[in-house]
Amino acid sequence: MTATPSVFAQRITSAQSTLKELGLAACLVPSSDPHLSEYLPARWQGREWLSGFTGSMGTLVVTRDRAALFADSRYWTQAETELTHTGIELVKIDTGASTHHVQWLAQNTGNGQVVGVDGAVLGLAAAQQLRDALAKVGATVRTDVDLFNHIWPDRASLPLAPIYEHDAAFASAPRAVKLAQVRAAMAGHGASHHFISTVDDIAWLFNLRGSDVSYNPVFLAHALVNATSASLFVANGKVPAALVARLKEDGVTVQDYPLASPALAALPTDAVLLMDPRRVTLGLRESAPAVVKVVEAINPSVLLKSRKGAAEAVHVRAAMEQDGAAMCEFYAWFEAAQGQERITELTIDERLTAERAKRPGFVGLSFNTIAGFNANGAMPHYRATLESHAVIEGDGLLLIDSGGQYPGGTTDITRVWPIGTPGAAQKRDYTLVLKGTISLSRARFPLGTLSPMLDALARAPLWEHGMDYGHGTGHGVGYFLAVHEGPQSISKAIPDANMAMQPGMITSIEPGLYRAGQWGVRIENLVLNVPAATDETFGDFLEFETLTLCPIDTRCIDASLMRADEIAWLNSYHATVRARLSPLVGPAALAWLIERTNAI
Repeated sequence: MTATPSVFAQRITSAQSTLKELGLAACLVPSSDPHLSEYLPARWQGREWLSGFTGSMGTLVVTRDRAALFADSRYWTQAETELTHTGIELVKIDTGASTHHVQWLAQNTGNGQVVGVDGAVLGLAAAQQLRDALAKVGATVRTDVDLFNHIWPDRASLPLAPIYEHDAAFASAPRAVKLAQVRAAMAGHGASHHFISTVDDIAWLFNLRGSDVSYNPVFLAHALVNATSASLFVANGKVPAALVARLKEDGVTVQDYPLASPALAALPTDAVLLMDPRRVTLGLRESAPAVVKVVEAINPSVLLKSRKGAAEAVHVRAAMEQDGAAMCEFYAWFEAAQGQERITELTIDERLTAERAKRPGFVGLSFNTIAGFNANGAMPHYRATLESHAVIEGDGLLLIDSGGQYPGGTTDITRVWPIGTPGAAQKRDYTLVLKGTISLSRARFPLGTLSPMLDALARAPLWEHGMDYGHGTGHGVGYFLAVHEGPQSISKAIPDANMAMQPGMITSIEPGLYRAGQWGVRIENLVLNVPAATDETFGDFLEFETLTLCPIDTRCIDASLMRADEIAWLNSYHATVRARLSPLVGPAALAWLIERTNAI
């Protein structure tokens, strides 16, 4: 964001004037689009445009005389900096799932007042919570208010990048097979129709990919599936004619993006519509006729795509090898260049991306690279900018969180490297986080274990010393799709049945520790759920296969805190990393790899 704080203050003032014109007491601005995506197309980046806060999550509320941004601990330091002189207050919340903004709105509105929100980007559950809370104070919600149509003169239009097919050599199953699987699940719910808005589900189901959203190879679309055919709603011109014909062969008709809502409205009165209440917006839900029976359940595609098959696992392992080789090339250059070249956090992003770009099949990054030195590493979602970044010099810890997209998989890895001489406290923090990573990586657990139940395994070494971290321990990862996918989540989330751990799921393990203004530590690998050989008396068990391949720096380890079995795990991991990556790197990177994977 290049605008100055005063610009954002002016935009808030403009928004407040518009509220008065529309007869609204307040307006809610969520960080979402009509598909409830994590990464938003430019058209729906209104919260960032209005507030100046660049974090990926956060909710903005504007009243006629106040404005408040609600963000969790991952973003507090960042938000405090970016909101300075904007007039927007930061409200610190416990987690990204908090509904504190709803209570805040209820406290700051009263009888007869109206709160505006764009129902097209508001999830069903969020809409109901908002309505219920405001009803208690006599206020109401108006859901046809898109504030940015009034105040954002150069707002972006819908993206027009073309859609393409996922290469059949990497696609897990033909489109017709996936549609049959979804229809079988629909039948299990007694549904005649199924509506889908989430872009990763649609991309997976139709074996299509795009570039409408930063970092994720997806495209903006809705889909309506019935027992014999399906409609794909995308902006005109995005699907090449040859692809339209191939889709038609599988019973898929391509229609213009705005026709999704009318298609729902035209459903027959005897239709039974399957919709996922967590993955559809209020506006689309209300498009369906009131007489149509709606079955609310998780999108079948969420569960189906979370379980990667044996062929997909092969491709993912190959992608991890290429990604690991790229990182070895980068880190070999980085260590050789220290003290010889001026290296900043921006340099790290540029050089690491360039090394990934050299690898076979590389499509792009899976998220914006986080390179944070010392105090910047204490912000879990920090992003260096031209205006604000650190030079890598002196002593301390450098945290690098990065990932890539390949036709055969999505990667996500975090490592921390010593710069100069790390202090004893830094080594202690690093070692405790590493112990958490190892503890969870070694876990065995019954098939179907609810993923949040595993969270404590990664936190226990930190808890023992009275320490903790504010984010989750692990998120699901897609297959050449979103870097954050469900249904599993290793976190403090309230478990539900859909979070059951199943074979083939890929999940991150990334405990951390953050000391504001000093340093941050996070050590992250991706793991695959695989069957574990156990006593069959007690049923089937799963364990993790570590997929990520890159050395974990041993110079930061306080050996006095490590047990022999933990050291054995690390040495075994490093032996695997060396064996798998050695054939893929050049001489300098090979020398670096051998040194960094020596047993301790």
